[in-house]
Amino acid sequence: MIKLGQYNTLEILREAEQGVYLIDEDDNEVLLPNRYVPESFKIWDKIEVFVYLDNEERPVATTDKPYIELNDFALLRCNQVTDYGAFLDWGLVKELFCPFKEQAFKMKPGGWYLVHCYLDEKTDRLVASSKTNRFLDNKELSIEQFDEVDLIVSHPSDIGMNVIVNKKYKGLIYKDNIFTHLSVGDKLKGIVKKIRPGNKLDISLGQIGYRNIEPNADRIMEELNDNSGYLELTDKSSPETIKEMLQMSKKNFKKALGTLYKKRLIEIKPDGIYLIE
Repeated sequence: MIKLGQYNTLEILREAEQGVYLIDEDDNEVLLPNRYVPESFKIWDKIEVFVYLDNEERPVATTDKPYIELNDFALLRCNQVTDYGAFLDWGLVKELFCPFKEQAFKMKPGGWYLVHCYLDEKTDRLVASSKTNRFLDNKELSIEQFDEVDLIVSHPSDIGMNVIVNKKYKGLIYKDNIFTHLSVGDKLKGIVKKIRPGNKLDISLGQIGYRNIEPNADRIMEELNDNSGYLELTDKSSPETIKEMLQMSKKNFKKALGTLYKKRLIEIKPDGIYLIE
């Protein structure tokens, strides 16, 4: 079966005036237009293509790489708004449609929006929605506390930053756990800090508890090596200064500092930290 909105590995079946026809194991065919046909090929060669609907709502293949796939999330630019809805740039010739009813906020040309791509069951079209929360469900979790997870920054809140976890769940990074600038659409790694009642996920951008000591110690060592073995920081430095220089809390900084000191890797003086050669 040829999968719409996804990558398919198909075989070249035959040439035609408008391109080549590709076929899957079930004998379903799709056109690869001339502009995407390889310079040299043989019949029955395999080729990986992305399949979507052209302007006449017919399945068509392309070797272009879209910015988003079916059931995925991505930050896309709005190219234009019509009486029907918004049209987004997703890296393909035909733009991705986002109906007005699927816009969390009214989209404007030139704006960037985090959207989910799904298949509209009524029209069999690939459609975008910026109402991303409705595609997330925390009822049943396949992750546990301290697991490393993939994150997509969703939207800010009064207490932190909402994130999409493993493209399935809603999570939250509290303000006091954010030590670097985050923007909507950023993709990064995180750790499940805590699972609260109702399967609410607290996410950290660093390791938790004792797991956090070694990575933060490594971070300090990297900075020392990059700055000729000296950092103008001590355990009395302000939390703001530590956050700016090392992107970690003062509490975690002091733990990591203690680890390095016990291992006799650093010397702490009134004016800063020195690397012991």
